[in-house]
Amino acid sequence: MAGFGISPKAASAEQPKPSSWYALHTRARHEKKIDANLQHAGISTFLPLVKETRRWSDRRKTVDLPLFPCYVFVNMPLTPELRLAVLRTPGVLAFVGKSGEATPISEQEIDQVHTVLTQKVPFGPSPFLKAGQRVRVRGGALDGMEGILSSQKGQTMLIISVEPIQRSIAVSVSGYEFEPA
Repeated sequence: MAGFGISPKAASAEQPKPSSWYALHTRARHEKKIDANLQHAGISTFLPLVKETRRWSDRRKTVDLPLFPCYVFVNMPLTPELRLAVLRTPGVLAFVGKSGEATPISEQEIDQVHTVLTQKVPFGPSPFLKAGQRVRVRGGALDGMEGILSSQKGQTMLIISVEPIQRSIAVSVSGYEFEPA
């Protein structure tokens, strides 16, 4: 634990603040290592990965790549000790937020990304959107999920956004029913 900047005292100290989700901005291609180091140090993390087939001249290989490159999510109380310990993790650049202050991410936004990944519905990256009608899916595997309704290439898509990191994914929702959120 000490190798990652988290002392046993900091890890076992009483936690006066409740845990929240935060996004970490990371160095490129360091997400998996940071995720492993933070988990080893006892910090709850979420690194959404997608499988992608890469082709080289002599072979093809399926690799797990971060859904949101250069970002790892952590669920922790934002105590000065833990914040400093996380920032000292090799490859971590900063917490995402204004003026160096970490901005909490709602549990709902994290849960929605997790649900899309576990339900194996077709999805892909999407530009971050703020405008448009916000809707809630009624029924099916995505019941209760909220996002922005969009049409892309003749398909109905639901844009799910993680506000603090300004990243979104577009989920194909043809055949689903919606209600205003």
